[in-house]
Amino acid sequence: CPHSSPSATRGLRPPVCGRWPRNWWDAMDKRFCIFDMDGTLVDSMRYWKNLGLDYLGARGIRPEEALLRAMESMTMLEGAACFMDAFGIPGPPQRIVDEMEAIMDVRYRKDVDLKPGAKEYLERLRGRGCRLCVATATAEPLSRACLSRLGVDGLFDFILSCETLGVSKEHPDVYLSAARRLGAQPAETAVFEDALYAARTARDAGFYTVAVSEPAYASDWPALSALADETLLDWRSAV
Repeated sequence: CPHSSPSATRGLRPPVCGRWPRNWWDAMDKRFCIFDMDGTLVDSMRYWKNLGLDYLGARGIRPEEALLRAMESMTMLEGAACFMDAFGIPGPPQRIVDEMEAIMDVRYRKDVDLKPGAKEYLERLRGRGCRLCVATATAEPLSRACLSRLGVDGLFDFILSCETLGVSKEHPDVYLSAARRLGAQPAETAVFEDALYAARTARDAGFYTVAVSEPAYASDWPALSALADETLLDWRSAV
């Protein structure tokens, strides 16, 4: 762990209750890690924040902010169905998803960058033999294209998308499935998240949670940092 001596922490196991005491964060060796992508590893939230607004605006629709906020925790298919119900946009939902993903595909292939220090942090963990994966709400082809262009896809054992499982991060399925593929239990697995609702889901499922600061969710930071086992304001401070 970048915050403590590996020799001092390796081999420690979670307590019998299955949860790490909050003041034991520096004993968490992070041998198994699940990373969110957007807003956590890559600086893409400003594009996602505007995607629904831009998509609807191109069709002469001006949605209420409350609706866009509610959609943040949805999968893209769920959001597309919401557009159909709320605004009468012709379906099927997959057609709408394909159109929005085409917009984001361009962003991922040209504009989205890693957050400063993220690559070095991943390389440090990987160099210690830690097993890493990505669990994201973004479709796997988009995620892979982005991480490949940024030169970090090879640091992960696999990429798992909520779209593949058919459920959002309001449910723990993506974390539990990722942990099984890593060969780990929730209590010995660190989940890195920038979104409050997702971090809450992971923590409630028994995972060690690391809150990653993201300007798009600045208003949630007090609640997120209080919820998490560990907080990270800047990847460079963790290297």
